[in-house]
Amino acid sequence: MALEKICSIVGSGVNVPGDDTDTDRIIPARYLKCVTFDGLGEYAFQDERFDSQGNAKPHPFNDPRFAGASVLLSGSNFGCGSSREHAPQSLYRFGIRGIIAESYADIFFGNSIQLGMPCLCASKGDIAAIVAVIVENPRVVLSIDLSAMSVATEGRTFAVTMPEGARRSLVEGMWDPIAELLEKEAAIDGVAEALGYALRP
Repeated sequence: MALEKICSIVGSGVNVPGDDTDTDRIIPARYLKCVTFDGLGEYAFQDERFDSQGNAKPHPFNDPRFAGASVLLSGSNFGCGSSREHAPQSLYRFGIRGIIAESYADIFFGNSIQLGMPCLCASKGDIAAIVAVIVENPRVVLSIDLSAMSVATEGRTFAVTMPEGARRSLVEGMWDPIAELLEKEAAIDGVAEALGYALRP
């Protein structure tokens, strides 16, 4: 089955401010024992959202004004720290479908793209302007266009960037290399047979 071509993301936004948001903050290490990624969404930013008794703490993900947001905004070096793929998985399963930040840790960026979750860069000033809009009106719609490389809201348009290879993989539906490999199983068997390798039983 062909992968979805991801050309745009449309939805409301939520701001998690600050630089150097590391993967241990996004998903604490104790949740890495899971066999699958199912259910990880409820633990995104767990220790920042809840105390040890499970009582909610002030956090953008707990703020009802931003419930259902699908675009996350943040600062520089987002997703730094250990290279756990659980971090983007937890955000995706929480409902995040795109991120706009000043910059990203490389491994977090790659893991996010392989989920079909664009990680876009914008200037500090433009991010602040977008955040001001969503704070004023939390239900305002952000429209990310991966062809024009822009995000539009409230009549304003802001430029965003990302590496061209990653952008192309999203818009052409080639963002999951494992799925792409499985789609080419017959071709792989053909090459293996031509080379004289034993095929799978």
